[in-house]
Amino acid sequence: MHEALLAVVVAAPREGANGTYVFFLNMIAIVFIFYFLLIRPQRKEQKRQQEMIQNIRTGDEVVTSGGIVGEVIRADPDRLIIRTAGESKIAVERIRVSRKIEVGEKQR
Repeated sequence: MHEALLAVVVAAPREGANGTYVFFLNMIAIVFIFYFLLIRPQRKEQKRQQEMIQNIRTGDEVVTSGGIVGEVIRADPDRLIIRTAGESKIAVERIRVSRKIEVGEKQR
């Protein structure tokens, strides 16, 4: 008799099994949400920024992360020489350029 009761208890589905399954599905859904809403757009933006920095050439106008605006007069692989409005020249690392000023976007 005890053996039959033990077999029924072991064969019966546990209540926690469904709860655990739902929990793991929720966790997987959260990971996908974080990936598509946070991680993926951030990686795209980083890739776009890296491409913009690598494509800076002599004659381009740029804005540094410190807010300095100037024209690139020499472009080395890791540094840029920039002429500012006061005709002074400064050297900045390429990675410190925050954006490139496009032709139609000239500042006043």
